[in-house]
Amino acid sequence: MKRALFPGSFDPLTLGHFDIIKRGLKVFDEVVIAIGINADKKYMFSLEERLKFIEEAFRDNPKVKVMTYKGLTIDFCKEIEAQFILRGLRNPADFEFEKAIAHTNRKLSRIETVFLLTAASTSYISSSIVRDVIRNNGDYTVLVPDSVRVV
Repeated sequence: MKRALFPGSFDPLTLGHFDIIKRGLKVFDEVVIAIGINADKKYMFSLEERLKFIEEAFRDNPKVKVMTYKGLTIDFCKEIEAQFILRGLRNPADFEFEKAIAHTNRKLSRIETVFLLTAASTSYISSSIVRDVIRNNGDYTVLVPDSVRVV
């Protein structure tokens, strides 16, 4: 079985993430969406909310699992027997940043990183942009799956 880990903070899940996961399912037998826990980071949404957003978005897809983890992504990959890390690329800056991480992960393990380019229709969306729209009472619903709703 080809299992890929799609790591991130998902604060919140965006249509860009959703697109990468859906397309990743065409390449892999299973995609594990892994919410990294970083005690030093300030999140807009609680871990429970982020889990709920993702679980609800993929509730009808048995090929998607949602988990949380702490520490190195490659250690978690080994723990769950994921052979691949799935990452989305929006722009050249993403590529440079992700390339360095992928090279480091490859040096420390045998886990391959697979990059998918974001769809043109979602390439401008980031969680930080969504958070800014929410903070300023804008219509964030056009940037996230239906499962991401805040009051």
